[in-house]
Amino acid sequence: MTHANVRYVVDDVQAGIDFYTTHLGFALNLNAAPAFADVTRGPLRLLLSGPTSSGARATPADTDTPGRNRIHLVVDDLEGEIARLKGAGVVFRSELVKGPGGSQILLADPAGNLVELFQAGTPA
Repeated sequence: MTHANVRYVVDDVQAGIDFYTTHLGFALNLNAAPAFADVTRGPLRLLLSGPTSSGARATPADTDTPGRNRIHLVVDDLEGEIARLKGAGVVFRSELVKGPGGSQILLADPAGNLVELFQAGTPA
């Protein structure tokens, strides 16, 4: 399978592993914590790079805060996922937004990187 690779710089690799595998259905492929981990969900390979990883060291100092970019995860039951994640104590960064193509909500991983959960379809 071919993967699309995305690197997220995190301050705690193990917290990132726990977040993505516990809450969002990712599988752990490589754990080299505290420097690096590799988790996948379908065709998405997420590279979690800690402060001592080469990926984090290559990041310019003036870009050390998360931006508006995010990974986009499609779910079948957005309201069910929101309830499940809120019950697990996950912090959301937005309210549920309904638009012409579907519904979405933003949450943040332990390092503040954004994750969008999206359900396609015409809003009610």
